[in-house]
Amino acid sequence: MTGSPWPSEWLRGSLALAVMRVLRDGEAYGYMLSSRLEEAGFGAIKGGTLYPLLSRLEAAGLVEARWEPGEGGPGRKYFTLSPDGHRDFEERRTNWSSFADLMATFLED
Repeated sequence: MTGSPWPSEWLRGSLALAVMRVLRDGEAYGYMLSSRLEEAGFGAIKGGTLYPLLSRLEAAGLVEARWEPGEGGPGRKYFTLSPDGHRDFEERRTNWSSFADLMATFLED
């Protein structure tokens, strides 16, 4: 996760939620996900970090994938949130907000 403005341990704990947030908007392939995360301020997320995460989310039933043949180039694997993934995202988002509020309050005290 080099090239990121954030400590790697912070990203490790939040990257799944960030990826799910991008996929909440609709299906995306790996490079598109990486670009959206970089544009959002997470820094450059390398394929060696992103694709294993997507595989774990897919194995957990939170993400579905499909291959699309390439036109004059390699095919692309598109990812989308499954119905369980949408529910899980909402739960994680709520829990993250509570945790972030707790941390902000704790750090200010």
